[in-house]
Amino acid sequence: MNPEDLKKWEKAGNVAAQALEFGRSLIKSGAVIREVCDKVDQKILDLGARPAWPTQVGLNHVAAHETPDPEDNKLFSDEVVCLDVGAHVEGFVGDNACSVDLSGRHKELIAAAEAALNAAIKAVRVGVQTGELGRIIQDQIVAHGAVPVRNLSGHGISQWVIHDKPSVPNFASGEKTVVPDGQIIAIEPFASTGAGMVVEAERSNLFAVVNPRQVRSPFARDVLKFCLEEYNTLPFTTRWLTKKFGQGRTNLALRELLQAGVLHSYPPLVDASKGMVTVFEKTLLVGEKVKVLTTVD
Repeated sequence: MNPEDLKKWEKAGNVAAQALEFGRSLIKSGAVIREVCDKVDQKILDLGARPAWPTQVGLNHVAAHETPDPEDNKLFSDEVVCLDVGAHVEGFVGDNACSVDLSGRHKELIAAAEAALNAAIKAVRVGVQTGELGRIIQDQIVAHGAVPVRNLSGHGISQWVIHDKPSVPNFASGEKTVVPDGQIIAIEPFASTGAGMVVEAERSNLFAVVNPRQVRSPFARDVLKFCLEEYNTLPFTTRWLTKKFGQGRTNLALRELLQAGVLHSYPPLVDASKGMVTVFEKTLLVGEKVKVLTTVD
């Protein structure tokens, strides 16, 4: 990795970590969830990076891919909250997450995912098998009375690509893939009181451009051009687009772009039996020494 790229990875990681801690401090009963997400996104901009995706807040059985709609005024109350925050500098991404228990009833579930993350980080080294990391994660989660979410995983990260190879399982998969020298990797244990498998909800408001092509309507072309210029291949949300294009125009454009196969949607991922879910995540650079990139200086 050249020194210039490393500086961008480090800045993205540092900004993401600061924004995550800022977001954690805002998660309180009675706070408007949409306002918290918008404040975290703005914090990333204020710190000199850009959001790698819209700040995501999963409540209770929602593990990932949940962010508020433009007019959503729902308040935090007594939920378990999964907060996922990412920042990027020219496509170099810092990815991190944490969980907050506003109910006071799920201390062990919080501890399960956090302990799994810490144990896996200690075990990461050049040449470690991803299945071994999965075994360590599973052992920690089970020791706290929960189950790992088996169809979510940690992942490699490359420029403009959030989920790249290798995949880091959250259970003892037996996978023999090794972590190479110079790998940027996100360790992301999910713990559940339910099925330990997630399924997609029906409705999505998170999207990414996957197949840019000519589309018929001028307003859809305008929205696509804007998304490519602003987000490249990274995810965005309806809430962001309506600020520029208005709600009606945004919805029409999204419908056309989805039908044309230009966009991919990311529905919320929920535990299959509606169990509670927690997550903790950090981004690492694996080398002779392992460096946690998503850390606050």
